[in-house]
Amino acid sequence: MELLFPLLILALLVPMFLGIRRQKKEMAKTAELQDSLNVGDRVLTTSGLHATVVELGEGTVDLEVAPGIVTTWSRMVIRELLVEDDEEFEEEDIDEIVDETPAVEKAPVEETPEETKRRLDTE
Repeated sequence: MELLFPLLILALLVPMFLGIRRQKKEMAKTAELQDSLNVGDRVLTTSGLHATVVELGEGTVDLEVAPGIVTTWSRMVIRELLVEDDEEFEEEDIDEIVDETPAVEKAPVEETPEETKRRLDTE
């Protein structure tokens, strides 16, 4: 009974300590991302805004949210760097995809139950 109280305290402190360590690691990773920003990077803010970095200041960043519309934000709001895929489909690739898709047979618009049963029996 005398060991129960120290074990209870230990059981509560260990998860709290591990949570604080994980939070510090995440904050360090976010700070590193915010320091490594370059002009022209596509970013996502904590509020979900997709924008392009136009100018970097000491503690601020100018983001272009639409062509010609630039807003100033704190660097702290940058949550992640967006990576765009450089691969684009060429016209031949699209033609191949269209050719490979199976044709779907369309059922007649007006069909009696007997015709439906006959059609399904033959398939």
